[in-house]
Amino acid sequence: MALNKKNILKLFYLFLSTHLFLWILIPSFTNNNLPLDTIEALAWGSNLDWGFNKHPPMSAFFVEIFFQIFGSQDWAYYLLSQICVIISFFIVFKFAEDFFENKLFCLFSVLLLEGIYFYNFTTPEFNVNVCLMPFWALTVLYLWKGFKNNKTTYWLLFGLFSAFGFLSKYLFMYLGLAIDIFLAYMLYKKKINFKCIISLIPFLIVLLPHLIWLTENDYITITYGLHRTGAEDPNILNHIKHPLIFLIKQIGILSPFILMFLFLNNKLKLNLDFLDNKLLFLISITILPILLVCLTSMFMGVKIRTMWMSPFYLFFGVLVIYIFQSKIDLSNLRGFTITFIILFILSPFAYAFISLTKTDKRTDYQGKVIAEKVQKIWEKKYNTEIKFVYGDEWIAGNLSYHLKTRPKWNGGVKCCVISDGTNNVEYMEIVK
Repeated sequence: MALNKKNILKLFYLFLSTHLFLWILIPSFTNNNLPLDTIEALAWGSNLDWGFNKHPPMSAFFVEIFFQIFGSQDWAYYLLSQICVIISFFIVFKFAEDFFENKLFCLFSVLLLEGIYFYNFTTPEFNVNVCLMPFWALTVLYLWKGFKNNKTTYWLLFGLFSAFGFLSKYLFMYLGLAIDIFLAYMLYKKKINFKCIISLIPFLIVLLPHLIWLTENDYITITYGLHRTGAEDPNILNHIKHPLIFLIKQIGILSPFILMFLFLNNKLKLNLDFLDNKLLFLISITILPILLVCLTSMFMGVKIRTMWMSPFYLFFGVLVIYIFQSKIDLSNLRGFTITFIILFILSPFAYAFISLTKTDKRTDYQGKVIAEKVQKIWEKKYNTEIKFVYGDEWIAGNLSYHLKTRPKWNGGVKCCVISDGTNNVEYMEIVK
């Protein structure tokens, strides 16, 4: 098949469709229960607020929409995850069209991402990292459009999607800081004017309710985030150990990506033109956020958890293709294609194998069975509906998800408590 523009688009949509189908089908048939982070988001979604003890509200908002449509159908939440991934891929492709005349290079920019396990193996678990991906991608897209065309609409959309990104996960601030550095430099070079500041209007309007919630709740999400990094450990060696571990992990994560790219270009000679605005933009939204994370680890001595980097590599394919586009050798397209297919197939089957052979995972939890037992115990004693569940996000969250009345999760206690909102209360010991 000749690789003209029309056929490249067909291949791209075939890739998106196949990815979507595989990553809904595999976890739907191999998991007994939704993963931990998805259940947590569902617990929060049952009692929506402008923030929660661990994260801002966007992930909870999305799962609650899906629950109102699909109810407790596990496949729906795997679909939600893949919608986020597919939208991100599509945005990366559309973004790449502004950087490459050859549509094949746009396709490569997305296909290379299948070499990064953030965009396949880990995606069945809908969480704040997956939720952040499309907003990270949309922010970059409309930043570029705003920078290139300086239209008010693009700047407003840039501000809007930036706010949604921040409401997905605070780690978005690293992209925000990188963008601020890029915009400050371009303002200094007079390659952009102060019209970009109007992006702050939708950003602050959308973010305001969460900021109010944050102050009213003693900045609990920020405290949680710092605790997860191990910031309270004063060991001086952490300032060397943690950033070094971080860098080694990033190299490991990118290894399949690099292997795929080597089939397109095995002569990695850099010839960078730092007067090229496109190159500066790509470096700003790919390398700079990662560098800022590494510097944070170095100066604060904090751990960077691997999964936190999920959205950071979305435009990495565009960057490396752009840098080496003049040296890409299409004569070895067969080797690239075979490697891509192997990785594309291997990842879901590895997921299925692990899911089926390991029996002590969260996704092996019998949440539905336990909820049915709880329902029977309640119905024997009371004629009212269960309206509230109290306990941690996992045990009580599973009950909130599986019980037919969809009770609100309220957290707050170690044991599991269910209530109908009156004096009818049951205390239950449920094994994790």
